[in-house]
Amino acid sequence: MAVPKRKTSKSKRDMRRASNSKFVAPGYVKCPQCHETKLPHRVCPDCGHYNGKEVIAAE
Repeated sequence: MAVPKRKTSKSKRDMRRASNSKFVAPGYVKCPQCHETKLPHRVCPDCGHYNGKEVIAAE
């Protein structure tokens, strides 16, 4: 059975574990009503539209 020759440092261990948890920024889309950027599948914070309908009253 293979045995490590040297003890793995905490830094090397943590770097190895951190490689699996990379964060990916969410993609943005343009609102078809007001053409502002918004998160997909969510109500537009600027105009209050979702799927072509006004869901919340715009401020």
